Amino acid sequence: MRGSSGASLTAAQERFEPVLRAAGTDALALGEQLLTLVTALDDSAALRRSLADPSREGEAKAGLVADLLSGFDERVVDLVSGLVRSRWASDADLADAVELLGVDAVLASAEARGALETVEDELFRVSRALDGQREAKQVLSDASTAPERRVALVDSLVGGKVDVVTQRLAQRATSALRGRRFVQTIGWFGDVAAERRKRLVAAVTSATVLTREQEERLGALLERSYGRPVQLNVTVDPAIVGGMRIQVGADVVDSTVLSRLADASRRLAG
Repeated sequence: MRGSSGASLTAAQERFEPVLRAAGTDALALGEQLLTLVTALDDSAALRRSLADPSREGEAKAGLVADLLSGFDERVVDLVSGLVRSRWASDADLADAVELLGVDAVLASAEARGALETVEDELFRVSRALDGQREAKQVLSDASTAPERRVALVDSLVGGKVDVVTQRLAQRATSALRGRRFVQTIGWFGDVAAERRKRLVAAVTSATVLTREQEERLGALLERSYGRPVQLNVTVDPAIVGGMRIQVGADVVDSTVLSRLADASRRLAG
């Protein structure tokens, strides 16, 4: 996506990422709800136009979302309300954005279990397993074949052999074709998983609550240092006395008073 749609999607991803981190494995349910919405958007051009109409007040569209998603998780309602308040180059871009956010949420649930790398590998293997199986690939991408039959075929191929997230995504790839072929969609899901794995997580422990400006400055500094997007997970622990401790993967920066005292004690003892 480019232009206003790309900017709107990026802003939504930045808002939603902390929600996914906090949700842990519950992110699967959030993703499922978002993908349910994608199906509703695909089924109703009028609904898509109503939610993406730039001439309509954002709050009016958010009110429509609240009515439409009655019974959905409030985190999903909040995300989609923000989406419809934003500008989109086309109503199709809005549906595509919801799909991407839904797939990313499903993958985040695997990440919370430490299974994201496994899912990414399995998605690749699912697509490779269909090499030479022309009939199976044709059925899985055939919109004229009942979705139930297509999903049953997927289950016969991967059921009990892959992670639950891999199986759910494979089911989605064939049940909601969205103008794509099954293998193409599986490949895209794998790309989304790979992109998600590129994000670094910085575990930050601070003696005091960081202001929004401090978090933004720290995030920008870490992103420049690592050359990749960095997600801050901030914990407040007065016991560390002062400063902060930052861990990104195996890298640890500890500027706390407690750490400096411990270092001084080691030097004195040495």
